[in-house]
Amino acid sequence: MNGIWYYVITFFIIWTIALVFKDKLTEYGVQVNFPLLMWKTQRLRGFIDRIAKRAPRFWKWYMNVGIVISTGFMILMAVALIYSLKTLMDAPSVSLVVPGVEVPGSPIFIPFLSGLIALATVLIVHEFSHGILARVENISLKSIGLLLFAILPGAFVEPDEEEMNELNRPAKMRIYVAGSMANLTLAVIALILMMLISSFVMPAVFHEDGVQVSRLTEDGNAIKYLSPGMIIKEINNVSLNDSKAYQKVVTTLKPNETVDIKTDKGDYSFKLKTNPQNKSLGYMGIQAKSNNVIAEPFDNQFYTPLLWIFMPLSELLFWIYFLNFAIGTFNLLPMKPLDGGHLLENLLSYVMPESAYRPIVLFLSFFMAIIIVVSLVVGLLGFPA
Repeated sequence: MNGIWYYVITFFIIWTIALVFKDKLTEYGVQVNFPLLMWKTQRLRGFIDRIAKRAPRFWKWYMNVGIVISTGFMILMAVALIYSLKTLMDAPSVSLVVPGVEVPGSPIFIPFLSGLIALATVLIVHEFSHGILARVENISLKSIGLLLFAILPGAFVEPDEEEMNELNRPAKMRIYVAGSMANLTLAVIALILMMLISSFVMPAVFHEDGVQVSRLTEDGNAIKYLSPGMIIKEINNVSLNDSKAYQKVVTTLKPNETVDIKTDKGDYSFKLKTNPQNKSLGYMGIQAKSNNVIAEPFDNQFYTPLLWIFMPLSELLFWIYFLNFAIGTFNLLPMKPLDGGHLLENLLSYVMPESAYRPIVLFLSFFMAIIIVVSLVVGLLGFPA
């Protein structure tokens, strides 16, 4: 079942329940105003208060550093987005990433379950960090909650806007960068843990024995012949003992040539298509991973089944790192309503009046929004010849 249908069915059920029981749900803090569905609560404010009051000096110091780091990423992301115009028609740099869904134009496929868990960490740490820094600066929190805009989920912390407007610029910037800094911090932690597991634990516990087909894409011909779970033994008479050998062979494939693949389930031949990310390479439509087996000293032990948890754990940590880093840095783009736009506005206010920096931020917001929309459209629909 295509992952998109899980979302369609889920959103249909959610909106049906919301519209049918609209009046009843308001008693529980749910606001239904299609296309916006919002649930507000005040139950977590005490938890956020306790974290904020435990080390207010640390949070201010950390976010002062965060202002510098975020400003660097803001500039880097803006330059990267503008530079992406050079390759827009061949390989759009902006694409949707939806767990469990193969998005046209996106070279990235995020597994459904680990992707959803990772995405939840993005939302939780981002919004809670905004709330923590708001309380550190003595800003009241009106509510905390979840929202659904049509089919786009989100979370929010709602600070008192009047109190926010009375803050000095450093305090405002600390609150604005808190979410992305939390995402970047979690990304670093997840990356370190993943590298520890992949560099020390897994080489000791597992060894590679060929490569396994983990997924087949619909834009390649392999899907007509192979199945997920097959072990690829040879490609074009080249033996594959590990993933490095597989990657080396893949770089030799050319468009329109016929590839011969030997698997544990049989031998197959089919014609290659053109790699959408590199037109000089052939494309099978195979996403492969190492076929790992338990090393002999750890095999047939009472704890052997428990060792397999390192495989999904490593994958989950990767997606926590990837999504927190990707979304955290994207949020620092100098465009409103993203946090990067608010950060830029406050930075410019040091050197120019409001009448000068407002038009600059507005122009950048529209300009970057156009690049993003065009990149998404080209990625999804392709560029007409």
